[in-house]
Amino acid sequence: MALKAPAFWWRKPGLAAFALQPLCLIYGRISGQTLIRRMASADQPDVNVPVICIGNLTLGGAGKTPTTLALARTATAMGLKPGFLTRGYGGKVTQAHRVDPQHNTAVEVGDEALLLAQAGLTVAAPDRAAGAQALIRAGADLILMDDGFQSARLFYDFAVIVADARQGIGNGHVFPAGPLRAPLAAQLAHVGAFVLIGEGDGAGTIADLGRRADKPVFSASIRPVSGFSLRQKRVLAFAGIADPEKFYRTLAELGAEIVTTRSFGDHQPFSAAAMADLLDTAKQQDLTLVTTAKDRARLSGLIHPDAKRLIDVTEIVEIDLVFSDPNTPQFLIETAMTRYRQRQI
Repeated sequence: MALKAPAFWWRKPGLAAFALQPLCLIYGRISGQTLIRRMASADQPDVNVPVICIGNLTLGGAGKTPTTLALARTATAMGLKPGFLTRGYGGKVTQAHRVDPQHNTAVEVGDEALLLAQAGLTVAAPDRAAGAQALIRAGADLILMDDGFQSARLFYDFAVIVADARQGIGNGHVFPAGPLRAPLAAQLAHVGAFVLIGEGDGAGTIADLGRRADKPVFSASIRPVSGFSLRQKRVLAFAGIADPEKFYRTLAELGAEIVTTRSFGDHQPFSAAAMADLLDTAKQQDLTLVTTAKDRARLSGLIHPDAKRLIDVTEIVEIDLVFSDPNTPQFLIETAMTRYRQRQI
C-alpha cells in the first residue's frame, strides 16, 4: 500500500519533526552527498538531444505530469517532436519499454506512463539513459523527463522544478522529519527555474528560494477542462493521488456537492473491497462517482468486473496546466535548447 504524507510535514516544525531530527540528519547527509556526487560525475550519461527534467524538491506530487504535458504541447507547436521519459513507477517494467496506451495497463507500466502515452511518444524505463536512447530511436528530438531530478541518472540541460503554492516546501525538513528529498542547498544548485502552481501560503517561500538562488519563478494554475456537468450534483469523489484534497477543491469550484470522499495513497492499487465499497456507497446514497484521469488509468488495467463497472459509471475530471504568462513554456524550452547547444561545443 502506498503511504500518505504525514500531516506534520506541511506545518511549522513541531515535536514530531524534531523527534525525527536524528534520522533526518542521517538521511539528509546521505541524500545530499549522493546528489552532489552524481551531478558532479563525469560519467553521468548524456544524449544527443536536449533534455528537460520536470521535478520537485519534495516527496509526492506537485503537478509534474500536468507541467510535462503543457511543455509538450508547446514543443509540438514549435515543430519539435517531444518524447516523454518516465520511470514507470507502480508498474513492472525492467527495461526500456515504449508505452502503448491501447495495449499496456497501469499494472505493467504505471498510471503516469499511461497518461503521458495518451498525449505522445512515451518510454518507461528504470534505466533513464536507456529510455532516452529508445526515445531518440523512435524519433524524439526533445526529451521531457517526468521526475528524476534527484536521481541524476541522466544528464539534463534544464530542470523545471514544480511547487505547490499552498504547501511550498512544507516544514522545511528533510525526510523523514519533513517532505524534502534532499537538503535544499544540494538541490538548489541544479534548479533551472521554478513553476509555482496555484495560490497559497507556500508561494512566498518558493519566491524567496528563487531570489536567493537567482532562479526565475513562473506561475501557473490547474484548470479543469471537463466536469462542468457536475454542478449541483451530489457526488462521491475518490482519488489516489499525492494530494486528494486538491482534487476535491477542484470539484467544489466546479459546483459539485461533495457528500463523501474516499482517499487512497498515490499510485495505490484499487482492491476488490475498495471498488465494491465505492459502487455500493454510490448506489445506496444515489451519488455520482467522480475521479481523476490518473485514477481511471490505474483502473483500466485491472482484471476485475468491478473495475470495468467503475470506469463505466464514473465521471472523469480532466485538467490542464495554464501558465500565467503564455510565453513561459516556449522560454523554458528555448533555454534548454540553448544549453544543449552549448553542451555540444
